[in-house]
Amino acid sequence: MVQIKFSTLKDMDIENKKVLVRVDYNVPIKNGMVEDDTRLKATIPTINYLLEKKCKIILMSHLGRPQKLLKKGKAFEEIKKELTLKPVAEDLSDILGISVGFVSDCIDVEIPQDNDVLLLENLRLHKEEESNNEEFAKKLSKNGQIFINDAFGNCHRNHASVSAITKFMPSCAGFLVEKEINHLSKLLNPERPFVSIVAGAKADKIGALKVLAQKADKILIGGVLANTFLKAKGNDIGSSKFDEETFSFAEEIINTAGKKLIFPIDTVIADKFDNNADTKIANTTKIEKEWISLDIGPETIKLYKEELKEAKTVLWAGPLGVFEMEKFSKGTKDIGEFLTTLDAEVIAGGGDTAAAVQHLNLGNKISHVSTGGGASLEFIEKDGKLPALVALEKAYERDDK
Repeated sequence: MVQIKFSTLKDMDIENKKVLVRVDYNVPIKNGMVEDDTRLKATIPTINYLLEKKCKIILMSHLGRPQKLLKKGKAFEEIKKELTLKPVAEDLSDILGISVGFVSDCIDVEIPQDNDVLLLENLRLHKEEESNNEEFAKKLSKNGQIFINDAFGNCHRNHASVSAITKFMPSCAGFLVEKEINHLSKLLNPERPFVSIVAGAKADKIGALKVLAQKADKILIGGVLANTFLKAKGNDIGSSKFDEETFSFAEEIINTAGKKLIFPIDTVIADKFDNNADTKIANTTKIEKEWISLDIGPETIKLYKEELKEAKTVLWAGPLGVFEMEKFSKGTKDIGEFLTTLDAEVIAGGGDTAAAVQHLNLGNKISHVSTGGGASLEFIEKDGKLPALVALEKAYERDDK
């Protein structure tokens, strides 16, 4: 287990206290409605425990990237309207079955007395949040007596609401963060064989791949990542998408990982990125010029099952194809369902993987589905020492003296 020492919720004297809880409610909102409330539901155990302890609960979160939109010239009032957390407060009210109050800012505010649970406005509407500004953190700390970090998806960020704030209040991990640390720590000293599936479209897996090249016994590659590596190996990937950033590191990772890396041997290709596209199975050594690879093929599915069957620890980071489209979901579905049959610790690393797990209704059959995609990969990369977890550790050391 990772040697991070931190206070947990049950270590704290919280009865009748005003608690400030950092959550990750960065969720998709369309037409003023929350589209996916998975992240909200993940924080319910912590909220319910605090309600039982008669706490006044002040929740804070970010939503989107307002500072990026400001730089692009969008008006602040328009951004505030677009990226308000008010719909989240309404959705949370439905989940909890109680009225969740909403506060129109996150600092220099009067906290209403009417509600047991309140949600502050989007932290990132203040640029000081992302610069880990101590003065901003100090102002945030005025909203409560105890700080609880239950936002694992943000623990790899060195931001004011997860890092600097711990300098100003007694601080601990919520149940979600504690659970994430306990499960992900198993990847740092895994029971073997340890097999990792690394796939998906994002270019955030380079650091983790370098570490997995040392730690894992096998690494099964899929998705856009597979196209990138196959191209680096000299294969013709046709019009398939690949990632330039990963491409520049591919040769280094291939040399480091050697025979541990397992690549697709066949692929489902399509004449366009569409569920109604014409499709066929192709060998991954050469894909026709106008065609694109959108899923692993049947021979690769067999190969990957063979590589996984003896595994005792599995990290699944990224869907193996465009699972959102029925025609290109078979690879992700078949491998995902196969993972549920293994006598192994199976950990799915948040983001797109969590979305695939939910889409396929596999959540209850997998050991742990992380709420943080980038955070779960960086946890492995940095041996558990994420900025917000280091901040909790320092707070524990201060409080322990």
